[in-house]
Amino acid sequence: MEVDHEGCKTPRRRESRIPAALACPPAPRKKPVFSKERSPPKDGYFQPPDLEALFMIAPRREACA
Repeated sequence: MEVDHEGCKTPRRRESRIPAALACPPAPRKKPVFSKERSPPKDGYFQPPDLEALFMIAPRREACA
């Protein structure tokens, strides 16, 4: 069975062409953020009793040989 490839061509009409690229839309604008000044909590900030103990470096244990 023979296939005739000479009959196939790329369409050349104006309707078949890829349209020209349009200009990109502008980037979206950031919405303004309104922040109001907060007052400190009525009961004060949380004060953990042993904060330094959390950040203490534990002594290294040497491996037995």
